[in-house]
Amino acid sequence: MLVIGSGKTITLDAQNPYIENGAVAIDGNRIIAVGPADDIRKSYPDAQFIDAGGNVIMPAFINTHEHIYSAMARGLSIKGYSPKGFLDILDGQWWTIDRHLTLEQTRYSAVDTMISCIRNGVTTIFDHHASYGHITDSLFTIAEVAKELGIRACLCYEVSDRDGRDKAREAVRENAAFIRHALKDDTDMLAGMMGMHAQFTISDETFELAAANKPAEAGYHIHVAEGIEDLHDCLNKYGKRIVDRLMDHGVLGEKTLLGHCIYINPHEMELLKETDTMVVHNPESNMGNACGCPPTMELVHRGILTGLGTDGYTHDMTESFKVANVLHKHHLCDPNAAWSEVPKMLFENNAAIANRYFKAPLGVLREGAAADVIIVAYDPPTRLTKDNIYGHILFGMTGRDVVTTVGNGRILMQDREVKVIDVKEAMEKCREQSDILWKSING
Repeated sequence: MLVIGSGKTITLDAQNPYIENGAVAIDGNRIIAVGPADDIRKSYPDAQFIDAGGNVIMPAFINTHEHIYSAMARGLSIKGYSPKGFLDILDGQWWTIDRHLTLEQTRYSAVDTMISCIRNGVTTIFDHHASYGHITDSLFTIAEVAKELGIRACLCYEVSDRDGRDKAREAVRENAAFIRHALKDDTDMLAGMMGMHAQFTISDETFELAAANKPAEAGYHIHVAEGIEDLHDCLNKYGKRIVDRLMDHGVLGEKTLLGHCIYINPHEMELLKETDTMVVHNPESNMGNACGCPPTMELVHRGILTGLGTDGYTHDMTESFKVANVLHKHHLCDPNAAWSEVPKMLFENNAAIANRYFKAPLGVLREGAAADVIIVAYDPPTRLTKDNIYGHILFGMTGRDVVTTVGNGRILMQDREVKVIDVKEAMEKCREQSDILWKSING
């Protein structure tokens, strides 16, 4: 047993949102009690105790759209790369990287990403993978790393016709095999989806192939209307908007997650609402790729389950919280925008999205929930209460303030020391593999 206590405890439980000096008791992989620190310690005197030292205790973060394959892009300069728009960014950088990735480079991309997740207090990720240099077994390799490092992971492979039909078929097979594998896994730490790139790189035949091979228990994870080019392609080729095309192929539904949704209209939003399809917003990526600002506030107001992700741009969910907050204020010229919507996305909707694939309640500290708990080194100069929690997180915390991360009851990091892997050795191997990748890209 484990008790994490003596800290300002943000539970995100509506019935008991904040305890000034609280504690969380953990037995195995579940929380068994949350309450005042003195009471919890008296009830479980023999449990291992982690002293928060007056810092903040809160649920670990969930990231609903990651890209592990982007890990080795940091600092990379690709010869001749000078993008003029979003399609140039995709083909010139991201598709160039994934076409060269070996299985070992995928492994260490996952190692780097998951170490960063642990350091930033993220214990659950939805990853959207691409490695057309080596497709088969790529998801299984990422899953091995997730198991080793203690990260809860919903994985998929990015199906696309951009590198030919044979590789598209191989990508569909990888998704289908991994989904079946994850469905048999009883740890509640692994899930699978049918990943797809975006409609503009997927033919009708490949959509049909994916549908024919997808186990019924899983949905799709696909980029939608990230760039205006995606919409123009759909209108020109099929005479319909993107969400309509996805509807026609049976892609929409409560297990399906759409990334971005920048260029969608009210009609498409109605389809998302009616089909209970999920959406994930990735603010830094949308801004960095100059793609535009999605109508995220309207999606939330319409009751469409909309979460917050990073698109691999960062692994710090508090950064995405901050950027989303200012992006929508700026875009709408409304200083009142995003105050309630963005924290709802991060703290409520991400958990709701995750719990469509994982059984244990996530994103909350209460009896019966998954034992995903972090300690954040935060000593506020103003009073922290149940009424101003989100303001403190938004303006006072960053991911690197996390000092201890517990995932599924396992101590992944304590006092900023990652416990589940030799970080120095792992990072050296990451650099070795990135050197090989960069040389293969630039010849």
